[in-house]
Amino acid sequence: MNPSSILAIGPLGTPEMIIIGILILVLFGAKKLPTFARSLGKSMGEFKKARTEFENELHNAQEEVERPKIQTPPAEKRQPVANVEDI
Repeated sequence: MNPSSILAIGPLGTPEMIIIGILILVLFGAKKLPTFARSLGKSMGEFKKARTEFENELHNAQEEVERPKIQTPPAEKRQPVANVEDI
């Protein structure tokens, strides 16, 4: 199968969607169609949730990389202070 034949399919129109709907109705039957639609809706919801979580993780990782690193100055070397009572 060459790439030009794959690109020749094009977007799905109304007649194609009707044919797909009839095929689903014939394959699954009218009694199982609500169950099929419910499971399809749940899987689409889970997919959307996973996609959102993945996009958030990418966004957080990008922000972490772009955030400038705060460098702490080296600690000062101090001499111990004598107690007031020692003087």
